[in-house]
Amino acid sequence: MKKRLLIVDDSSVMRRTIEKNLENYDLEIIGQAANGVEAVQMVMDKKPDVVTLDITMPEMDGIACLEEIMRINPETKVMIITALADKLTGLIALDRGARGFMYKPVNSDDLSRAFDKLLKREDGE
Repeated sequence: MKKRLLIVDDSSVMRRTIEKNLENYDLEIIGQAANGVEAVQMVMDKKPDVVTLDITMPEMDGIACLEEIMRINPETKVMIITALADKLTGLIALDRGARGFMYKPVNSDDLSRAFDKLLKREDGE
């Protein structure tokens, strides 16, 4: 069964890049959100299995959004994708429930490796 993916980033270019690079995965893209408020609403409405999440966004940042996602469904696999090259932010995100963390700019190889690891962990392999 396809995993349901929500892409969250305030950059439409980044959302399209992530979508394009994940085309070969067994994922159904159920939506895209430009900020944390939209993302939380979509998580409640559409119940994604996997979320890519930016940290720096308007209205609600990625850490606050991550906390809300984990409160709604702690089983959601969240991959943080951020331009913040701040190790502490990465550790905070992982501590709050993120399952993976990568820095922008992303390339297809790095994204593939990160998603292979994320989805393999999810399937219990």
